[in-house]
Parts: sequence; structure tokens; C-alpha cells
Amino acid sequence: MLTLLSCGYHSIHHDGILRNRPSGSGSYTFVLFKSRAEVTLGGSAFSVPSHTFILFRPTTPHAYRELESPFINDWFHCAGDELPAFLQELNFPADTPIVASDPMLLSRGIMDLQHTFRLGGPLRDRILDCDLRSFFMKLSDLRERTAPDKLGRYYVPFSELRDQLYRSPQLHISVTALAKRFHMSKSYFQHIYKDLFQCSVVTDMINARLEHAKYLLDHTELPVTRIASLCGYENDTHFMRQFKKFVGLTPRQYRYGSEG
Repeated sequence: MLTLLSCGYHSIHHDGILRNRPSGSGSYTFVLFKSRAEVTLGGSAFSVPSHTFILFRPTTPHAYRELESPFINDWFHCAGDELPAFLQELNFPADTPIVASDPMLLSRGIMDLQHTFRLGGPLRDRILDCDLRSFFMKLSDLRERTAPDKLGRYYVPFSELRDQLYRSPQLHISVTALAKRFHMSKSYFQHIYKDLFQCSVVTDMINARLEHAKYLLDHTELPVTRIASLCGYENDTHFMRQFKKFVGLTPRQYRYGSEG
């Protein structure tokens, strides 16, 4: 069984961070750097861009610190006798920095792990075992599907655009305007985007806004009208309707954990 030992979603370090583990952490440690960082691995220090992840082996000496403030990351520690063989079966690279092609997929997965971990219950450990396996399998499958050699020259610029959409969910920009950035027709732009990420650009825009809205509902006391504005909605009625349609709950129900 795979075991989740600890977990953090969207951890914000306003005063910076320094993690120095000269003998490793003692467990498998997954870190998604949402901010630029300096990482020391294998005796060498190097910088990694935002939306880079690394899975550190338990005994791998490593360290990292912020290169910008505030420093934000997602992370978890896990263990299990079956884990080394499972990762080898997936050909999952450890101790290797990898730029995430879909950082929101990783964040959502870690957010779900954290929620289940805190929720408790008699089946928690079994659920977490399944969720950890699913997380690594999805990430491995995504790496296979979005390998740069398969996507050609569009991979990097479109990934940068997608990152921008998720970093700035409040922006108002049309698909036509995005297509013009790449000197493409609207239809061809949408075709390339969907081939790369298996979803439409409009879906990503909505997901970016709603993920940010869920974060604000979870971690602030801001009123719904203010959250709607911060997430790019011109009126809160549209926000509430779209939130209900895609999340299945009203913003208020989501905030207070109630379906009634």
C-alpha cells in the first residue's frame, strides 16, 4: 500500500523558504514549484522555472530555496514498499526536474490528496493509496501524450499561453485575440490547442477561473461578489450560474461544505 505522510496545497511562504536535506527526507518527496526556485541536486545548484516538479527519492541529498517572493509550492511526502517498483513500471523519473505541461492537473490532484488526508474516516488510507497511484499514473500518461517530440514547434509557446491563462484567470481575452498572437485562424488555433491538451481553450479559461474561485472560497472570507470580480466575471450572477454548472454546488454551498 502507498501511504501519504503529509501534504500541502498552494503553500505560500511570504518570507522565503529553505529546505536543506543533506541525507534526503527519508521518504519520497514530490514538489511542484509554482515560483522560480534554486535547487541543489547531485551536488549542483541550478534554477528551475515556475511550474516545474521534482520527485525526490528518500535518500537523495537535496535542497531548494526561493528565487522570487512570495514563494508558492504544492508538495507531499509518501512511502510504501511497493512504490519503487510501481514508479519503475511507469518509467517515472525521480530526482529530475520536469516542466509540467498541465500544472493545474497536478495542483488539483494534490488539493484532492490534502482534502482526503484531512477528512479522515475508516477508508482514508485505502482511498489515498488509490489516489496516489492515480496521481502518478495520470502524470506519467500526460508526459507520454505531451512529449515535445510529438507536439513539434507548438508545444512550448502553447504551454506558455496555457500557463498564462491559469496564472491570470481574471483577464478578459477572446479566442480570436489569442489566435492572432500565433498568426492563426481561430479554427486552426482551437484545433491545435485541443490536440495538445485534450480540451478546448474555452474550457481551460473556465477551469482557470473556477479553480481560482475555489481557492478563494477555501482560503479567504471575501464575499462572493468580490470573488466573482477577482476571477474575471463581469457580474456575480454569471459567476454563480457557471460555478453551479461545472462544480455542481453554488459558491456558498461549496464554501460551507453543504449541498442544501
